[in-house]
Amino acid sequence: MENIRKLQHNGQTEQALREAQDLLRQQPQHADLHYLAACLHDGRGEEAEAIPHYLQALEMGISGHDAAGAWLGLGSSYRALGQYREAEMALREGLHHFPDDKAMQAFLAMALYNLGRHKEATERLLALLADTSADEDIRRYRQAMRFYAQDLDKTW
Repeated sequence: MENIRKLQHNGQTEQALREAQDLLRQQPQHADLHYLAACLHDGRGEEAEAIPHYLQALEMGISGHDAAGAWLGLGSSYRALGQYREAEMALREGLHHFPDDKAMQAFLAMALYNLGRHKEATERLLALLADTSADEDIRRYRQAMRFYAQDLDKTW
């Protein structure tokens, strides 16, 4: 797997993918290898091919940072293919396991937007911005932004 990662890092994704597929034929129950294959497909814009590998990696019990990446990759791939409900479900499940993953929160907001749930998407993004921005102007209004993010339609 180290050689595959090296090839990937050097931009040789086609060769890396071939080697990953060869290894998967020998070791089909290798969760990390499925995750790596998913990432390689995803990076090539082959989301439909990535999804089964993300699912396999998750079903086989991939853990840690790679598990978070698999949930995010799965949700993002579904979203890119227009499968917005599946994207939402995958990202919510990922956030169940990794509630502090800010990137996953942003991708969930995108899926919600695609589902026509603009208010919920905007509220999530506003809260995320307030919680993560280092910008002085945003930080100055952080408390107000968090408050308004709870219900953008409310007036006083």
